[in-house]
Amino acid sequence: MLSEQEQKQERLLLRRGRLTDRERERLASRREAREDELYAPPLPDGADRWSTWGEGDLGPEPRPEWLVVADGAVDSRLGVVKTGKEADVHLVERWIPAEDGASVAASCLLAEKIYRSNEHRNFHRDAAYVDGRRTRESRMDRAVANRTRFGLKIIADQWAVAEFAALGALWAAGAPVPYPVQRVGTELLLEFIGDADGSAAPRLAALRPDPDELADLWGQLCAALQIVARAGYTHGDLSPWNVLVHEGRLVLIDLPQIVDLTANPRGDEYLTRDVRNVATWFAARGLPDGERRTEELLTTLRYEARLV
Repeated sequence: MLSEQEQKQERLLLRRGRLTDRERERLASRREAREDELYAPPLPDGADRWSTWGEGDLGPEPRPEWLVVADGAVDSRLGVVKTGKEADVHLVERWIPAEDGASVAASCLLAEKIYRSNEHRNFHRDAAYVDGRRTRESRMDRAVANRTRFGLKIIADQWAVAEFAALGALWAAGAPVPYPVQRVGTELLLEFIGDADGSAAPRLAALRPDPDELADLWGQLCAALQIVARAGYTHGDLSPWNVLVHEGRLVLIDLPQIVDLTANPRGDEYLTRDVRNVATWFAARGLPDGERRTEELLTTLRYEARLV
């Protein structure tokens, strides 16, 4: 429900009869929220909200069999997976209540990533990353360039839109990334990478693999980055902290700063930095011929991305 202050503001705007497009959209969304509260059936015990499936942008087809997409599903927040400067990640269970009301008919675990819309000044060197990303209105572009409050909101939307779109394209291309379930504003729902009990997969940086495991992970990384480069991208902020390993499978995560290698004039610079960041970790863990492997991988990725 609206607070007393919000209700007064709405009445004042209506009396004046002069509403901007943004104010009209805000009033419409408030009315829709109030109607939803009035007519929505009561939530089952343990649920925080009805499933938002069908809202916003949806992930690519064919959709994974494990994903719950039923209209009668509900979402329950189970805890925080990660907190960061730009976004927080929560563990969400999406489940379908059984007819008896006391059990679960089907469920899946999701990672809910919520960007902080007014704190994106924390994205380091964000101006360089958004080079090549433009809106359709010069007014919005000016707000982004000047980092106004409105501009920061637009940047937050751009990060969420860019990550969701890139995840969809990369997942469809066969890259090892979480399946992007849906995007509503600056909230992303993604495949949870971890165990059925809600334990998140460890980051590459936390592992101490033996020589055979290290060689296998390096091979997986090279194959993954080739798919990403073939699609025209580089991660933009790749490090051992942005790679998960679940049951021996390597998964790339955290892609809001993904760089279009064609549109961004510093694309090759980011590609080189990405490769060197992870190659340094592998070399420190004992992977032989680190420098040679790094240069060979860079040569391959530039070829896949058609930069040479």
